[in-house]
Amino acid sequence: MKEFQFKYGAEKVNFSLDEKNIIAELSGVDTPPIKDIPQAVFDCLSNPVAHQPLDEWIKSGEKVAVVVSDMSRFWMRQDLVIPHVITYLNDRCGVPDGDITIIIANGTHIGGSDDEVKQIVTENIYNRINICNHDCNSKNLKYVGTTSRGTVLSIDPFVASRKTICIGACTQHVMAGFGGGRKSILPGVASMEAIKQNHAHSLDPLAPQSNPLIGNGVLNDNPLNEDMCEAAQMVGHLFMVNLVMNADMKLAYLFGGHWLKSWEKGCEMAEKIYEVPIKEQADVVFVSSGGAPKDMSLYQGSKTIDNVESALKIGGTLVAMMECPEGGGPAEYFDWLVPLKEGKLDEALRADFTIPGYIFYLNCEQARRYNIVLQSKINPKEVAPMGITAFDDIDKLMNSLDLQGKSVYVVANGSTVIPKVKG
Repeated sequence: MKEFQFKYGAEKVNFSLDEKNIIAELSGVDTPPIKDIPQAVFDCLSNPVAHQPLDEWIKSGEKVAVVVSDMSRFWMRQDLVIPHVITYLNDRCGVPDGDITIIIANGTHIGGSDDEVKQIVTENIYNRINICNHDCNSKNLKYVGTTSRGTVLSIDPFVASRKTICIGACTQHVMAGFGGGRKSILPGVASMEAIKQNHAHSLDPLAPQSNPLIGNGVLNDNPLNEDMCEAAQMVGHLFMVNLVMNADMKLAYLFGGHWLKSWEKGCEMAEKIYEVPIKEQADVVFVSSGGAPKDMSLYQGSKTIDNVESALKIGGTLVAMMECPEGGGPAEYFDWLVPLKEGKLDEALRADFTIPGYIFYLNCEQARRYNIVLQSKINPKEVAPMGITAFDDIDKLMNSLDLQGKSVYVVANGSTVIPKVKG
């Protein structure tokens, strides 16, 4: 028997597995972290991809917007980058603090508390720079155009009217293909209407299921991605700073420059780090989301399921370690149990599409494909109607499993691993 220890919130859980059943322990490609982050930031701003250097594009006397991701994405450690971007604007571009506004790209999330914002931007920057929490329901958003797919794009007025630097992380995303880049605009600083219209492409227009054109790492012909790209193109005056984290969640690469081309380079590098070739799918996958904040809720932690389900046979068992102290996450997440129990989930989501609603819908689809078992603080009675089983005791969970003769993959951090069957 081999002992394993997985991150679980701020703690760890331990369990043992028979080594003869384990096909492999999967992890991302070993990639060294950036040693000198301040220098790396200055280099990516001064030597950008397909764009003027930032100090040639932004001049003294101009007002600048800086878009950063919200607390749910603190794992990307923007706090290590933001202060140096501000220093560059001050020293190299001649832009004083008073001409800079930082916008927290909350999308549909509720804006963070003062303490959370301080953590994102650092206390020093918090005390110096004007910071705004984006509100997707604000009446002050500015209309900038309608995409070819009919998304009516209204965005934060600071972003609409100023040259804008967007800071985000390139990582696989089950709906948009990859996160980061153009997502800083849509959904990041867009209206609720625009976000709903864009994300509704997650549903298959011809059948009661998720759209087969979307998926982790899927960009070509992905309607969400193409709509997001069109939205970013409409805004136009953008400079991206794309972060790529290694498998240990340390900053490994920075690509700055053109809103699309620099982001594409970041996505290529993320693909090289996270995608892991496997020979076959397994009967069972044991996985952790990587601890807090990745497993703060089922809404956030389920991204781990999205990542590793490619390693699992249909009908197989996924054992996921997700603490979920915030339960489902958004308050409405478990509200979708009502139409689920009535057999009207697809109909209800199409009538009033929301992102938490779609994540709930996707989780239910996944639970139909696999036997999903959680080690979690989530209420077992809430996930049971979805087809998910939850335990708050690892020993009870392990005793419930039938692993006799079953092939197993072990994934210590499912947030940074995308298994791909060769061929």
